[in-house]
Amino acid sequence: MSITEDALKERIKELTCLYEVSSIIVNADVEQMQETLKAIAVNIKNGFQYPKQTEIAIKTSISSIETGIVDEAINLSSEIRVFNKTNGAIIASLNEDKSSFLKEEKQLLDSVALKIGNLLERIEIQQNETSLKRQMERADRLSILGEITAGISHELNTPLANILGFAELLKNDLSKDERLSEDLDKIIQNAIFSREVVKKLMFFACEMPQKMQQVNIVPRIKNAIALLDASFKKGEVKYIVKIEEEKLLLRADTIQLTQIIFNLIINAIYFSPKNGLITIEAFQTKNEIIFKISDEGSGIPEEALEKIFQPFYTTKPTGDGSGLGLSVVHGIVASHGGSIRAENNTKKGVSFTVRLPKT
Repeated sequence: MSITEDALKERIKELTCLYEVSSIIVNADVEQMQETLKAIAVNIKNGFQYPKQTEIAIKTSISSIETGIVDEAINLSSEIRVFNKTNGAIIASLNEDKSSFLKEEKQLLDSVALKIGNLLERIEIQQNETSLKRQMERADRLSILGEITAGISHELNTPLANILGFAELLKNDLSKDERLSEDLDKIIQNAIFSREVVKKLMFFACEMPQKMQQVNIVPRIKNAIALLDASFKKGEVKYIVKIEEEKLLLRADTIQLTQIIFNLIINAIYFSPKNGLITIEAFQTKNEIIFKISDEGSGIPEEALEKIFQPFYTTKPTGDGSGLGLSVVHGIVASHGGSIRAENNTKKGVSFTVRLPKT
């Protein structure tokens, strides 16, 4: 066979390889990335001059595949780039002593690397769109819940105040009757408890008045830890504080800022196992103060992550919580123009990250 015919034959193999790779990528699914890369690797292998002696490795941030043992000593490689950043590589290796790789084979590898990079960019865009859509849906749900909650709170406030007021008046009139006085105490205690629930609902709905001023979050965190020392000891939970600066200033309502800190630390203590470690961090960027609480508990089920800030939703057993603590935190953070995120840690436990603007 002439040199021209050999060259033509190799060119046809390369073009066939590119066509088949393009077909695979068009129908690719992120859930089947391993299979997709395997099919691409096999096609690249067949597109080379010595397919039986060539092995292909494709390495990406999502998945990796090898057709066999890739010899790093005799290889050809092309970077896979996603949004102009290196995200992996394709490596071709000759496992027997052959002359060398063809110049066209390097071009083939570059073309396939470009196609895989485009695929990864498409997947990343789709994932970001899905994540954004979920965030928007959750924000809409919380907004509607906030409006409903505000209305309920206002409606309950007046009758609760009346119940409490008249019960206290009756107690004064019936102070000599011990049994009736005890019953009235129960009415008063339950009315006070209900009023506190309404207050929390109003916090969630951002209906509580705010007194915004410049606050240093560092002493607030330290004071909260000192006040919760008994809770740490009772739960047999340890903690570590990671705050490098003495001043982390932001504009906030002091009482509401303290509520954020208290609620998140108390929540972490509740879900921590004995001898578990809670990590409390605070630091700043140019425009934000970031407060982070991490525990070593059992984590949050994936289906609960999107509901965790909704009022009355709780993963605690019945009777252990009203399901308002985190929704109150969410409401306060939102009213300060910030954001809060819950995510499971890589090994164990959960991290809550609060971002609050400095001004």
